[in-house]
Amino acid sequence: MQYITGIESYDSAERTAVTLGKFDGLHRGHQKLVDKIREYEKEGCRSVLCAFDMERDSLLTHEERRAKLEGQIDCLIRYPFTPELRMMEAEDFIREILCKKLHAAHVVVGTDFTFGYQKRGNAEFLRKYAEEYGYAVDVIEKEKYGDRVISSSYIREALEVGNVRLAERLLGYPYEMTGIVEHGRQLGRTLGFPTMNIEPRGRKILPRFGVYACRVKIEGKWYPGIGNAGIKPTVTEEHKKLLEVYVYGYEGDAYGEEITVRFCEFERPETKFSNVEELKKHVMNDMDFGRKYFGL
Repeated sequence: MQYITGIESYDSAERTAVTLGKFDGLHRGHQKLVDKIREYEKEGCRSVLCAFDMERDSLLTHEERRAKLEGQIDCLIRYPFTPELRMMEAEDFIREILCKKLHAAHVVVGTDFTFGYQKRGNAEFLRKYAEEYGYAVDVIEKEKYGDRVISSSYIREALEVGNVRLAERLLGYPYEMTGIVEHGRQLGRTLGFPTMNIEPRGRKILPRFGVYACRVKIEGKWYPGIGNAGIKPTVTEEHKKLLEVYVYGYEGDAYGEEITVRFCEFERPETKFSNVEELKKHVMNDMDFGRKYFGL
């Protein structure tokens, strides 16, 4: 898969099937758009996903989005939402970007897609100019979970209350966080349960601050674990967001290693305890919760 930052770097003259949007979660609704542009590969079109980069807190980092799309499409374009793009008239976007730059034969969008200055462009606007500019339009209906439309906002709501199971159903894959294990205060080690600390990358959203049963991938192997997402208010006032995990059955030294933490089940909210002894008592309960969850 070709990966490009900035539309100006795209230089292929091949006909394309293009989908556009924020794609900040690559959830089940987004996947319908991806599946549709892939259908046109059999017509000789390159499958191109153009992701508008809004530079805000997101369900996926740029690297995670790229990894999930690898092997699915021909080209991923990360398109920064610049002032120039924001001010571009909708028809100019069709002519200059979709047609002249991307050579679009098929444009695939969701029902609520908007573009151009003051969001004057939408699915109907694309249809209006389709014949003039020589492309076909597919408007894909929203994917639903129950009677509610799947959206990034819906997934954020689930994560805000710690409902990582619902988030997984909406996304179509488990909610995870990847980072490099960094040195902490080693309080867990002195209390008898050494932990690994990773910091969220980019603007990756942490779920509700609290304790979770989780799975941890270290050097390609998955382990059961129990983790705390938050700021560790009992032992520090830095207010630095961290994910701290204890890994059952792991005895190695992971400092400096890249690990992935998969959220499985919320146990309790993060709490500021009155002292370290009270913290230790609750952490021991958390460890028992993890053992029961994984049947250890």
